[in-house]
Formats: sequence, structure tokens, C-alpha cells
Amino acid sequence: MTDRVTAAEPLSAAPANPAAAPHVDAGDAGYRKDLKSRHINMIAIGTGLFLGAGGRMSQAGPSLFIAYAVCGVFAFFVVRALGELVLYRPSSGAFVSYAREFMGEKGAYTAGWLYFLNWSTTAVADITAAATYAHFWAMFSDVPQWVLALIALAVVLTANLISVKYFGEMEFWFAIIKVAALVAFMLVGIFLVVTSHDVGGHTPGLANITDNGGIFPNGMMPMLLLIQGVVFAYASVELCGVAAGETENPEKIMPKAINSIMWRVGLFYVGSVVLLALILPYTAYSGDQSPFVTVFDKLGIPGAAGVMNLVVLTAALSSLNSGLYSTGRILRSMSLSGSAPKFTGVMNKGGVPYGGILLTAGFGVLGVALNYVMPGEAFELVLNFASIGIIGTWAMIMVCSLLFVRRAEEGKVVRPGYNLPWAPYTQIVTLGFLAAVLVLMWMDGGISRTTVNCLPLIAAALVGGWFLVRRRVRATSAAHQD
Repeated sequence: MTDRVTAAEPLSAAPANPAAAPHVDAGDAGYRKDLKSRHINMIAIGTGLFLGAGGRMSQAGPSLFIAYAVCGVFAFFVVRALGELVLYRPSSGAFVSYAREFMGEKGAYTAGWLYFLNWSTTAVADITAAATYAHFWAMFSDVPQWVLALIALAVVLTANLISVKYFGEMEFWFAIIKVAALVAFMLVGIFLVVTSHDVGGHTPGLANITDNGGIFPNGMMPMLLLIQGVVFAYASVELCGVAAGETENPEKIMPKAINSIMWRVGLFYVGSVVLLALILPYTAYSGDQSPFVTVFDKLGIPGAAGVMNLVVLTAALSSLNSGLYSTGRILRSMSLSGSAPKFTGVMNKGGVPYGGILLTAGFGVLGVALNYVMPGEAFELVLNFASIGIIGTWAMIMVCSLLFVRRAEEGKVVRPGYNLPWAPYTQIVTLGFLAAVLVLMWMDGGISRTTVNCLPLIAAALVGGWFLVRRRVRATSAAHQD
């Protein structure tokens, strides 16, 4: 059963077969097209690079840049596949809407709740990161971590509920700050390496790699085991697909935004990690502090570390802002098909689906409690569950892409000129990579293995939830068809 309705007029990417009417998702109605090109182009730099890179560098050493490069390639494949679907049919329901079209309501239900698992746990990671960053300053050192996490959640939630325009502006300026900081860091880092300027008693250069065990100081396995954490750093790449439904002229904006992701991956993610390895030995970094803050702190420039810490705090708030935005839209699409609670489908006068946003924020409150119970382990715990959600979401996108290509081969739809190269092999290889990440998580032991062992519980929860909502889904579908 589906909630699809038939459009009165054909879309620009309508199938050649006139009998095959284009799918229109009921959840796309009511949104305002207030997002501009500059808003879309700046989405997709998450928290993982700013906080998680320090701990990962201390474990894997310089080889971490390989993990970022490999994950970046597959992240690009995912977003390119999603971009093709977006140009076929823009939708605020994004991959949930495409899963509904190509896989039916069960597929849409699964994709939506896996995405919710991703961002509800990422929201916890973001507020945890924000609270951790705030403790850098002495004035906040005595404030309990859970209090700071609650404040971060309240500030971003308030701004997100106003309108999509405010979300776009907030995200744009958050992104400007992140990009400016990364550019500044890279310029300073290149200067330090070229001039061999002393940094905390260490001389930047290749010697920091060669004299400390080489690229793989602890062997190749630590780098492989950390891939699941690196995947988290790319968790926001699919946001451009969600935002397309509230964008004017997505057929012009989206290809540019998606193509820009690849050079951002190479420059900011991989380039930053390489510079971090050249500036200081990998043993100088830790999971308790952003690696960028570590570098500026050891430089001894008054106020520099504080400024960079403010930047990484901004990055955490930006990621939280994006997560609330995207889950609100996804949950509304699901609600109007009957597979999510009715209250998640309601909108305010500003065209904001506040019900879904509040549900995600509610899980953020649970994260506040987690920060109270186990402040030292909260980030890594939710990071693993977020990674499960990310893997599930990316897998659903690639499956939708595969089914879309198959329908195109059957002549039922027409692929846009901007498409995923080397299909269907690209989708198959990406799905294999995602399966390998799960295996690596299990091999890592500890919390990672526990998370993978929870997969049967997650599957059972999805199956049980489907039996609870299936009657409402069928009733909603029947009502749309009348």
C-alpha cells in the first residue's frame, strides 16, 4: 500500500510512458520554497570532523586520512545517487518518499525510522559535543555537562521552530564559520609545516610521521576498525536531498551543491587530517579535545584556542540544527502516510512541521539524562547507534537508486542527465562497503560490538512497529485513492 496520489500535470522528468503517471507524495504539500542556492551549498560539514578526529588520530595515527578518503568516496556515491532521484522528483520526504514509490510503504517505513534512529542519536552526540566544548572555558568548567547539553538543545530548538528561512540563515552562517575556520587552520597549518615552526616542542613536517611509527603506527587494523566512526563524520551529506523540497529551481541548484561535496571532502576532511598528522605526532591528540583546538593550544597564541573552540561548538550546534530540520520533514512524510504518529505531521503558520521536530528534541532530552548518568562515555555510545542509522539510511538510498535504474531500463521512468555513474555497479559496491562496516564494528569489540548485537532488537522493533501502524497506513492509502 502507498499514499501516492496522481498529479494533474506531468513533471519535467515524467516517464516516457504516458500511462505511468508520476508519483506525488502527499507529504510535500504546505512547504515554502525559501531555501536559496547559498543555503544548500553550505550544508554537509558535520560534527565528526571537529571532535571525533582527535580520538581517532590517537588510535590509528596518520592512516586516519585513508579512512576519511575511502568513506568520502562512498559518501559521494550516496549523495550522487540521491541527487539523481531528487532531479527525477524533488521531495521533502527525500529517500523516504522514493522508498515509498519504489518499495512500497514497508520500505518507506523502514527508511524513515532508520533515519530517525540516525538523527535522534546524532542529536544526543551533538549536544554532548557542545557541552564538552563549553567545558574548555573556565567559566563553564563547574557547570554540569547535562546542564550545558540542555541549554544547547533549547537554543537550537527555539530557532528551528520559527521558519525554514530562519533555519537556512542559521545554517548558512554556521557553515560560513566552519568553513572559514577550516580554511584558516589549513593556511596556518601549511605555514607551520613550510616554516618548521615549533608547536609545543615539536617540529612540523614528515618527521612527525616517520619518527613515530609511520602511516600505520599501530598496524592497519585500527584504521579499519575506526571506519564506522569516520562514516559518522559524513552523516549530513544526505541533507541536500531533504532540503530540495523547499528549494526553488532544484534542477539548477542541486547538481552544483552535490558536486561541491567531493572537493570539500578532499580539501577539508582529508586535507585537515593530513595537516594534523604533519603538525604534531599522533600521540599528541586525544578524544577529550578537538584536534584543531589541540594545535592552537600548543601554539600558545593567546585566545587562538578559545576562538577555535568556539568554532567547533558552532559546528555541533549546526549539526543539531540540521538534524532537527531533516527529521521534522521526514516524519511529516511518514505521518501523512500513517506510519508515524499523527502529531508529527502538523505544521505551524511558518510552514514548519514542528511535531516531528519536537519528537526528535524529546530524544535529545533523553540525551541530557545520558550526559547526567555517564558524561564521559555518552558521545561514543550514541555515536555507534548513530552509525547504525547512517548505514541503514545510506543502504536504503542505494536500494532506491537500484530500483529506479531498473525501472528506467524497463522504460517506466526516465533518468535525468545528471545521474550516478557506473550504475548499477556503484550501488552494489556501496552496499558491500556498508555491510563491511558492520562487520568491522563487530570486530572492534566493546560498545561497537554491543551495538551490532542490538541489530536483532532494532529489527524486532521495526517489525513490531509495522504491525502497530499497518492498519492506519492502509486506511490512509485508501483515503488518498478515493
